[in-house]
Amino acid sequence: MMNNRQTLEFSPAALDKIEALKAKYPSSRSVLLPSLYLAQEEFGYLSDEALHYVAGLLDLDPMEVKSTASYYVMFHRKPIGKYELALCTNISCALERAYDVFEHLKKILNVGNHETTPDGLFTIKTEECLGACGSGPAMLINDKLFEKLTPERTEQIVNDLKSGLSLDEVHHKYQGTNGRSIQEIHKTGKEVLFTRIIANPGQWIDADMYGDYSALRKCLSSHKPDEVIDIVKKSGLRGRGGAGFPAGMKWSFVPKNINKPRYLCCNADESEPGTFKDRQIMERDPHLLIEGIAVASFAIGVNKAFIYVRGEYHFSIQSLNKAIEQAKAKGYLGNNIFGSGFDLDIVVHSGAGAYECGEESALLDSLEGKRGEPRLRPPFPAVKGLYGCPTIINNVETLSSVPAIINQGAEWYASMGTEKNTGTRIYNVSGHVVKPGPYELPMGISLRELIYDYCGGIRDGRKLKGVIPGGASTPILTPNEIDVQMDFDSLAKAGTMLGSAAVIVLDDRTCIVQAALRIMEFYRDESCGKCTPCREGTYWLSNILRRIEEGKGRMEDLDLILDISDNIAGKSFCPFGDAETGIPISTVKKFRDEYEYHIKHGKCMVDGSLKLI
Repeated sequence: MMNNRQTLEFSPAALDKIEALKAKYPSSRSVLLPSLYLAQEEFGYLSDEALHYVAGLLDLDPMEVKSTASYYVMFHRKPIGKYELALCTNISCALERAYDVFEHLKKILNVGNHETTPDGLFTIKTEECLGACGSGPAMLINDKLFEKLTPERTEQIVNDLKSGLSLDEVHHKYQGTNGRSIQEIHKTGKEVLFTRIIANPGQWIDADMYGDYSALRKCLSSHKPDEVIDIVKKSGLRGRGGAGFPAGMKWSFVPKNINKPRYLCCNADESEPGTFKDRQIMERDPHLLIEGIAVASFAIGVNKAFIYVRGEYHFSIQSLNKAIEQAKAKGYLGNNIFGSGFDLDIVVHSGAGAYECGEESALLDSLEGKRGEPRLRPPFPAVKGLYGCPTIINNVETLSSVPAIINQGAEWYASMGTEKNTGTRIYNVSGHVVKPGPYELPMGISLRELIYDYCGGIRDGRKLKGVIPGGASTPILTPNEIDVQMDFDSLAKAGTMLGSAAVIVLDDRTCIVQAALRIMEFYRDESCGKCTPCREGTYWLSNILRRIEEGKGRMEDLDLILDISDNIAGKSFCPFGDAETGIPISTVKKFRDEYEYHIKHGKCMVDGSLKLI
């Protein structure tokens, strides 16, 4: 009997891609995730035979490969339909009635969640955040993003695919772009990062449109690496990934005299629900990010940098790769850049669907071809990071801020914002406002001004009920708390966080219990499971919130939610635990009357509340 594991084989083109990938990475294990994508494309799904085949190609243990593949939700371990319809039902899309769309999708295809139609044409599933929070509901069909969906529009898309139109034709018909998100970019007149952003979603990026990498030229011709670090320090630039750690100070932590390579990793795993700012830069001005990476690499002494992009951002990956090739052709990347003797290679690496990989040490493990689980610290990445070497990790918005600082000066940048929160910030606003989308404004603008002066206030003349100011992991604010300044320190003083500056606005139709449950189920499903407080705590919090929502709650459940949250926060292996407790703690404390009504009456106190679960 023939062993099926012997019969699988990549096409010559796929084998050539594997060899090209091996040349890009210092370790062949880093090629595992790209190889699994190739295997899925070639064989339809990742059977045990396919995993053994990939393991043999990369000289890895098959069980290690199987364990890694099982961790990431974008790898399929069983056959799926020709078209996978993944509809985002996370909090921002849920506020835009994503569940109405999904219920209609189930009805017209007569299948349930994670099921495939009998003809093998469609598989449908709910999806956690797709990074299109300001233009939801959003759905990913294979590698194509569809936004601003309604039940009727979704049915038209399905019918066109049934009729034989190609996915590209259907995408162009309904999205009208070459792949970029249709999210509107709102100009404020305060831009630093959005000064040359492309507003037309159908326009391709060209290096000639974006200057001559003048900040990189200036650094290579006029500054020493330490001088560049000092400029960034003086600018006051703080990391835009969430923690707000000073960027220049982080760069200075890299050991000076060490006989090892140094690496820079750009964290583009933008998976925090409500967050969609980084994709705007990667899709509409990728050269800004590439130049920022190049300047930072020169300052730190890096010759190979990586951009780790979340796997759902297909067009961002395409856009970055094209821009890197353009930059190489112009001499902005590669060997001996501008005749300076400085060499730099940038590799774009795709994740595969795991929120935990936004944590910097989990990102490193994923980049090394492993499960994206956090590492014990210390040592910190600046000392021992990627491949055991000194590594700096910054996010897209942070690195993209660097060229303007070099060109305009540290003092100019520090003159914007507040004393300890300098520069501008991209505030990505979703939910029940008239004009959702990204707004670049100086740090420290008030939340009230952002919502009412820039976003046009609450939609349909409704009243404001609450605001999540920095992404789904940040404690909620009530309407009487929105005069707070939108910066790291002011929001911390108010008992919440700026985080990713993802502002999620809830009107008075929103059921707080449903919103908390929807967010908690996200954290339950995204927990890596490495530590007990997070793995077990998210499970029990979800169960209790579900019980209250279904009218089976008990009054003691409210104190139990606070007690379980207290046993997670500060006690988990990584910051994920702290993140997941922000909403349950803050909503129980600030909207306790609504929870009690649910428990007493078995239903929401809000008449006609939105269906969020």
